[in-house]
Amino acid sequence: MKKRKLKKSVVVVGSILIFLCLSISLFSSIYNLQIGPVSKNATKVPFEVPKNSTYLTIADDLKEKHLIKDPFYYKLYIRLNHPKELQAGKYLLDETMGVKGIIEVLESGSNYNPDVVTLQVPEGKTIEEVAEYASEVTNNTKEELLSVWDSEEFVKKAMEEYWFVTEDVLNPDIRHPLEGYLFPSTYELSNKDVDAEYIAGKMLSQMGNVLEKYKADIEQSEYSIHELLTMASIVEYEAILDEDRPMVSGVFYNRLKEGMKFQSCATLGYAIDEWKITYSQKDLETDSPYNTYYYEGFPVGPGGMPSKESIEAAIYPTSHDYFYFMANVCDVTSKKTYFSKTLEEHEEKVRKYLTCL
Repeated sequence: MKKRKLKKSVVVVGSILIFLCLSISLFSSIYNLQIGPVSKNATKVPFEVPKNSTYLTIADDLKEKHLIKDPFYYKLYIRLNHPKELQAGKYLLDETMGVKGIIEVLESGSNYNPDVVTLQVPEGKTIEEVAEYASEVTNNTKEELLSVWDSEEFVKKAMEEYWFVTEDVLNPDIRHPLEGYLFPSTYELSNKDVDAEYIAGKMLSQMGNVLEKYKADIEQSEYSIHELLTMASIVEYEAILDEDRPMVSGVFYNRLKEGMKFQSCATLGYAIDEWKITYSQKDLETDSPYNTYYYEGFPVGPGGMPSKESIEAAIYPTSHDYFYFMANVCDVTSKKTYFSKTLEEHEEKVRKYLTCL
């Protein structure tokens, strides 16, 4: 009789344990589902945490903005995980984050400033184009920006602050002293009211970050940083593919060492302020310190803002014995650049491939 009761008790206990395990498993599944993403909508939603708020007191606001599924499970997550103290401020959240992702953002502190504006500067653009882009997203005119950036006071201040801005930029023949020195990238500006010094400062600082990696090699180079950035600006325009940039750079260095003119369309375009597929004889004879069809050696300065890849190509050119190159602009699919050792070879390739001009 006692054995039967014992067996019955074991069965009852076992059933209870199974029920508890199933219940825990079911609750765990429901819990994980309820703290997961609300949807696949990744649109950022501004969310403000008022002063003296806690993770628990903002639960209803999170639910109202459709950022969490259920305040109960959200609060349970908070009690189980004990996140860092909540900071008041503005945050960007979205429905894909789930409770865990939202808490991670909130723990990191305020990350959203509704006044921030974005300045996008593509590679190869001139400083006048940079000023135009900046004038479109800030309360500065193009003329106001250029006036500050070209001023002797600001340029000398830049020379004091940035090792790569040297006295070379003070050459009176240079159109804009900081041409080629403002690194092309995407920048977040704190608001529309930022001034010209703030904008140029961010771009100069980024140029410094890029050049720092090469500083030792730049200092050991036979060319000045101004000459290297000038070369980089030429390569930026002349090379189509990144892989061709060191080759193109090598062509110009070979020409320089042989006393040949660069004859770069990049410099001619900057000299006459117009870039063309083909140039007239009158264009080629333009007397400008930027025109390398007219003068030998480096032009007086950069004609645009070079990319990191072009800067690398200027510092580390490919060693070869080519003196000419030609980008096949008539074939938009291959973008192939042809290199030649002699003028005869070069002219033959021009006749063969540039049939669209």
